[in-house]
Amino acid sequence: MTPALNKTLPEIEAQATGGVKFTPQAFKGRAIVLYFYPKDNTPGCTTEAMQFRDQHGEFVKAGAVVFGVSRDNMASHDKFKQNLELPFDLIADTEEKLCHMFGVVKNKIMYGKKVKGIERSTFLIDGTGVLRAEWRGIKVAGHVDEVLQAVKDLKKAA
Repeated sequence: MTPALNKTLPEIEAQATGGVKFTPQAFKGRAIVLYFYPKDNTPGCTTEAMQFRDQHGEFVKAGAVVFGVSRDNMASHDKFKQNLELPFDLIADTEEKLCHMFGVVKNKIMYGKKVKGIERSTFLIDGTGVLRAEWRGIKVAGHVDEVLQAVKDLKKAA
């Protein structure tokens, strides 16, 4: 079941790079940005990761922690993170638990074939574990700035 806006997230746990165990409870008091992307080392996903990387200091200043989420395994994530020098961790959702929870698995047409893929989406969770904003089916250009502004607005409202 997809979490609803302004509702508390259910208990979730996922493994991330750097040995980090992700749970919303572990980051209580801080906003959480979860951005879902289709695949490590692909052009759009690389661009998006670099934009989150380049703005990371601003997210931290605004009291947020950023996590990238895809179905890639930990080895792929470690390499992607290292190659791009990402200052945030990546969640390996190989069993698609988070992907299904947030409703980002979609049917896509790739090379004329129907495949299941990840719809590029971002979710903003406040410091109490409540889902405050979501962006679905987004385009990379300008998206990170929009998310950062929402984090800053959330901080002001707190």
